[in-house]
Formats: sequence, structure tokens, C-alpha cells
Amino acid sequence: MSFHISAHDNQNRAIAVPGKHLSLIYFNLIRLEPGARYLLDQTGLETHIVPMHGMIDIHAGDHSFHRVGGRDSVWAGRADSVYAGSGGEVVIEAISACEVAIAGAVCEETYLPFRVTPDEVDPVVVGSSDTHSKREIFHLLGQNGEGRSGRLLVSELYCEPGCWSGYPPHKHDTDRDGETDHEELYHYRFQPETGFGGQFLYREGEARKVVMTEHGDTVLVAEGYHPTVTSPGHAEYIFTILAGRTTRGLLQHFEERHAHLKDEIPGIKDMQAKFR
Repeated sequence: MSFHISAHDNQNRAIAVPGKHLSLIYFNLIRLEPGARYLLDQTGLETHIVPMHGMIDIHAGDHSFHRVGGRDSVWAGRADSVYAGSGGEVVIEAISACEVAIAGAVCEETYLPFRVTPDEVDPVVVGSSDTHSKREIFHLLGQNGEGRSGRLLVSELYCEPGCWSGYPPHKHDTDRDGETDHEELYHYRFQPETGFGGQFLYREGEARKVVMTEHGDTVLVAEGYHPTVTSPGHAEYIFTILAGRTTRGLLQHFEERHAHLKDEIPGIKDMQAKFR
């Protein structure tokens, strides 16, 4: 089932762990003062570490990555991030005051860490202002992880005020021709922070559920269609984690009655190609 977690001070404790609401995905937000250290136990996990703001050093086994990050906020440019590999312990050390997102997924294989610099981030523009569907997706861990990571996909999405994303309505909860079985997590930010949006969650033939999303909220999507919209005057940011239950590459199934919109909204095919 899908689940909505309201914004709260998680005190550096995991917001989502595998086996609770979602079977595969791990998510944490940590906030550190300069010089503080955080120890991440990756037993049974692969993780991708993304400074939302501030700068950090990351030590993952024999691999060290220095001065990662540096942006002032998620609105201030592309992320500098590190895929921390799988298993073992990771130490995150704050160079400046920082907030760091940790995206993870269940992983039994061994993968080595690597850095994804801002220049290596893979962007795609989807939709348009005219169709009220303009958003830009920045893939931090996507095709660059093929053969170097497990089932984990990580991206940052920026939605124009008053526009929809995850649209046309689509799902990815069944392995079949044209669709893969992936679960997903959305973490929301708005600009200004008083902004809000709506998250739709439903399966065909069942009652529709809509939750109001606000700055700092998190939504766990286990199944079903899940389009989202932001209100006029409020830009929307979504930190997105995907984990494939049986395969890495994502194939989305668009709700049949809205599938014609794929040809009316620009960039849909480009978006689909980036997730494979």
C-alpha cells in the first residue's frame, strides 16, 4: 500500500526502511553541523548520497570523496553526489552545515562507489507550460549506473508552478510486456516553502485517494497510478527513489483512457528512454 509521511524532524533517523510500507527502499535525511560525522551501516543495502545543501566528505571502504556538494539549496543548481556502493560502512563528514539525502535499496550483490559530478547529471525536459505539465528531471543514478549498481534509481525533479508531473497517469507495479514492477518514493520541497500540491494514488476500479503534499513531506508509492500537481505560484521539487523488484530498467504503463496524452505532451518518449 502507499503511505504519506508528513514533514517532521526525523533527528537523522531513517524515514523509510525496507519491509515497512515498501519492501525495497531506504530513505534518510541527515542534518550535520561543521565537523560532525555520521556513520551509515549499509548492510544489505546499496546507497546514493546527495547533499541537498552544504558540503561533505564521504568515506566508503577504501574509497574517499572530498568536498562533495556545495550548493546553497536544492534550487541552486545540479547535485554533486556519490553512489556509495553496497554493504559495509560509510562515513559522512560535514565540511559545512549541511542536509544530506540518503537513497537506498535492498542489495545482495557487491558494487563499488563512484561519484556523479554536476556535469555528469543526465537531464531531460518533459511537458510544456502550455500543457501545464512542464518539469525537468535530473537523473543522478540512472543509465550511468548500468552494470555498476543494482536496482536503485535516483533523480531530482523540478516542476513548474501550477503544473503536473507523473502525468499522464502511469504505474509500474506489474512485470509484463511494456511495464516493470518498481516501487517509488517521493520527497517534496516547494518554493516558496508555503507551497503545496496534490498527490493522487489509485488503482483501476478502486476509489481515488488524494493527499495534500507540503514542504518536507514524503510519499511512498507501492502500487497504482500516482500523478502529482503543484499549485500556481509554487515551484515543486521532488527527490525520487525507484527500486525495481525484478529488473533495474523502468517501463511505465500509462492509464489507457489517458494514453493519448503521450502524443500531446512533449518529451514523454525522451523521459521513458532515460529510465531504461
